[in-house]
Amino acid sequence: MSWGINRRFVIGSRGSQLALVQSEWVRSQLSILNPGIDIHIEIIRTTGDVKTDPLSLIGGKGVFTKELEDALGDRRIDLAVHSLKDLPSIIPEGLALASICEREDPRDALVLPKNSKLSCESLADLPQHSVVGTSSPRRLAQLLYCRPDLEIKDLRGNVDTRLRKLDEGQYDAIILAAAGLNRLGLKERINTTIANTQMLPAVGQGAIGIETRAGDPEIRKLVSRIDHAETNFACTAERALLRTLGGGCLLPIAAHAIVAGEELQIEGLVASRDGRKIVRDQMSGSIEEAERVGSELAERLLEAGAKELLA
Repeated sequence: MSWGINRRFVIGSRGSQLALVQSEWVRSQLSILNPGIDIHIEIIRTTGDVKTDPLSLIGGKGVFTKELEDALGDRRIDLAVHSLKDLPSIIPEGLALASICEREDPRDALVLPKNSKLSCESLADLPQHSVVGTSSPRRLAQLLYCRPDLEIKDLRGNVDTRLRKLDEGQYDAIILAAAGLNRLGLKERINTTIANTQMLPAVGQGAIGIETRAGDPEIRKLVSRIDHAETNFACTAERALLRTLGGGCLLPIAAHAIVAGEELQIEGLVASRDGRKIVRDQMSGSIEEAERVGSELAERLLEAGAKELLA
């Protein structure tokens, strides 16, 4: 498709450093593929950015995306760039998840203070009763399941803020997404990436989602060129699982799917909030039926006891 030299597009982005890095990457990719178009990034402040209270108090689902979606609906922006794990599994009417970009490392990372003399190869190597920072119910439940002795302390803020609090000694360790640290050039802060057997990632973790207006084929065609098929199939299955379970970021739900040729394999997990019980299962199917596979795995989890845990 050829674009007019004066055609201008506006990307909506949160104002955090990570969000801007991701939005700039999207802008650069679109510019490379479509020379001559003018793409501007506009910062949109979301509820999750403004309020520092625990997510459970400010709403959880959609607190990092609603204002971006409002700006799309009002035509103030043409596309919104999200960390896909923040985007609720149900998209508002009139909007569409038009592209899912290639996934970074989806795993969680164990991060220690800069001056720490510890060398942890897994969560098992953390000293007894260590204070670990996270605001994620998913991470908290899985941490307590494998290490019930740990003291979990709430941790909010952007990546720089979290690292500063860690280095000041407020925590013995914190858990962050490996993808965010990698994209920010902070790979050296990762002490170890946590195996999926110990901590299954959040739905969509490590992927960038691009949301547009459903009735705007020009924009949808533009962003479709940076869609990554394998990542899209995997995340479609994960998001179908989350949608069928009826959960969001306030519930201890995790999933990770991979694509091997024409087959998709997905593993899902639902935990009790205190980490004492986990229901976990996996299944596989065709990539063309990614949504059905994710939904069916969710139904199996519900039948195996996840319904009671979610209640």
